[in-house]
Amino acid sequence: MAEALATVSRVDGIGMISLRADPEQAGPVLSDVMGFAAPEARQITGSGDRRIGWMSPDEFLCLMPRGEVAQVLQALEQGLSQQHALAVDMSDARVIYDVTGPNADDVLAKLSPANLGALGPHELRRSRAAQTAAAFWRIDGGFRIIGFRSSADYLGLLLKNAALPGSYLAPR
Repeated sequence: MAEALATVSRVDGIGMISLRADPEQAGPVLSDVMGFAAPEARQITGSGDRRIGWMSPDEFLCLMPRGEVAQVLQALEQGLSQQHALAVDMSDARVIYDVTGPNADDVLAKLSPANLGALGPHELRRSRAAQTAAAFWRIDGGFRIIGFRSSADYLGLLLKNAALPGSYLAPR
């Protein structure tokens, strides 16, 4: 029996904070709170279990272990209290999947119009997976994909279907 193109796994235990702010003003606070530099446009930075993803010119997505969200949120709110900024716990509003394996690119390429060949190692892409919004970046052996929790089942089924055995994009 043929093997799946990739392994699709739902990832739990990751907290997410969406930060809307002027990056010039908020960048130093964000870097201080998270422990590393905020990313440039279309990039993702990180250290250990924490990441900061650039989502738009005035939006960052901070990822960390779920148990750290309240502490990080409080530190951001205190550090940004004199600025026009909004930090919101989005942990319950999003879902995360990892697609890993030697053909993970094929799985994602079936669902997104993004040019995966041009996606660098620390680059975050906001796009779609079929008919649902998604953001993704490369991880060791594949991709991490974030979508809306309201479409979690749909996104999971899309990914698993795209990974079905024998469903390569090009003849092997």
